[in-house]
Amino acid sequence: MTAKPMNVLWIMCDQLRFDYLGCAGHPTLRTPNIDRLAARGVRFTNAYVQSTICGPSRMSAYTGRYVRSHGSTQNGVPLRVGEPTLGDHLRENGVRCVLVGKTHMVADTEGMERLGIDPESLIGVHSSQCGFEPWERDDGLHPSGPYGGDVPYDRYLRDGDHQADNPWEHWANSAEGPNGEDHSGWLLVHADKPARIDESMSETPYMTRRAMEFITEAEADGRPWCAHLSYIKPHWPYIVPAPYHDMFGPDDVQDAIRSEAEMTNPHPVYAAFTQERYSRNFSRDEVRRRVIPAYMGLIKQIDDQLGELFGFLDRKGLSDRTMIVFTSDHGDYLGDHWLGEKYLFHDVSAKVPMIVCDPSPSADSTRGTTCDRLVEMIDLAPTFLDYFGGAPRPHVLEGLSLLPLLRGEAQAWPRRHAVSEYDFAPDSVRVKLGRSVQDSRMVMITDGRFKMIEVPGFRPMLFDMENDPGELVDLGEALDQAATIARLRAALMRWYASARNRITVPDDWFTADDALLHAGGDPTLRTGVIIGYWDEAELEAQRRLLARFSTPAEATALDA
Repeated sequence: MTAKPMNVLWIMCDQLRFDYLGCAGHPTLRTPNIDRLAARGVRFTNAYVQSTICGPSRMSAYTGRYVRSHGSTQNGVPLRVGEPTLGDHLRENGVRCVLVGKTHMVADTEGMERLGIDPESLIGVHSSQCGFEPWERDDGLHPSGPYGGDVPYDRYLRDGDHQADNPWEHWANSAEGPNGEDHSGWLLVHADKPARIDESMSETPYMTRRAMEFITEAEADGRPWCAHLSYIKPHWPYIVPAPYHDMFGPDDVQDAIRSEAEMTNPHPVYAAFTQERYSRNFSRDEVRRRVIPAYMGLIKQIDDQLGELFGFLDRKGLSDRTMIVFTSDHGDYLGDHWLGEKYLFHDVSAKVPMIVCDPSPSADSTRGTTCDRLVEMIDLAPTFLDYFGGAPRPHVLEGLSLLPLLRGEAQAWPRRHAVSEYDFAPDSVRVKLGRSVQDSRMVMITDGRFKMIEVPGFRPMLFDMENDPGELVDLGEALDQAATIARLRAALMRWYASARNRITVPDDWFTADDALLHAGGDPTLRTGVIIGYWDEAELEAQRRLLARFSTPAEATALDA
């Protein structure tokens, strides 16, 4: 009997903090289904994203490459056509790579047009959908105004007699007042109200059902699959349907991670971000008490839906042959450090939950453990390729396979630093600081203890996370940290120099003749090009040497 194929279920939330899970120690938010997944796999406690905003972070996840390499530096910046993706690598190994939910990718339509690629063709679809087969794509934001789309979720709501010009906004992301008035979920003041929609028809249960529909179809098809279930929540609008809207209250809101000292002589870039509207509002305690319970309700709903999904996998007999990964594209400040949104690099933004459950018997020894090694979001693509038995592609993929860590085989984990980037060119911060577009990029590097943020034209920011785990004291001007800054800057320069920009040929294209080169041979001679020889005798000696390392056909050609 032919063995049934192994699969991957890659679950990604949007804007989920690493510390808002039961298994991560949250004091009142219970996430039993995610916790059970952690008990079956490995929970990575130092997993960093490659950017703290949706689009670039996801493009790094889907390409296995840093932002500096794939070039999609901001939301709305297209991923250039031809950039290799996880879907490209897996299809070469006979694996379907399917999307259910969000990617936040913008297609490089100009590049496709230049190359004559029809967007409706198979190549065009893969190029437009980040390499995925789009079972159902929904980036989760359907605002009024220029919005004119007709995504399946909107059609689903209309078919369910939920009529509106914008059913996503009116039903799933707004509440209704006592006299029928609209309370928009875009406004933070309404976060404590229940969304109009019945919970079963809201976005998270809908996308969970769509994932189960794909898995049912895929099992009938018989090919191995990698399904990317990409939830839209707990990203704003911060509003959730009953009964989740009042499961948590102000007493569940933890004290903000911040201090008055952070605002004393602050770094200019940090200070500018604290003055943004979202930061000023989230710095108010009444806003945090209103919004964070809704954020927690959205997470609780996700956990409940994962219980439905994991039960479905059990009933289908898939749990023992499906790698399950749970993670997020970035975190959310929620008022910590006097900030809202996610654009800087404190751990509440740049570090994410990452749980990997490998069903292979070779992973039994690590089940239920935590791993504090530095890992990055770009590690997932090479992990999946490795899991499916694909040949490694280190000249393209900049991440590292996690299988050695999952299977207790990593004697020495090679990563010494994690790196994340953010391009603030579209933000008002750039204008306030008078920076050029090219000088509006930040890069963070951490060795697990120290974290440094470099911004062109400014001093660095530096945090000692061992002695200051809350990252409340910026040591960027501390004279006794000059050696630390120099060391991290040197590591950052090595990182810049290690970019994988030669992606069209693998390393063994260069190393195939190493034995010949060690023997003093000249592989160029095979091409008929003769460079630097003095006379016929010297040339003949080289031809005899080359023949010892050549195939019979090559040796015959050399003799000729």
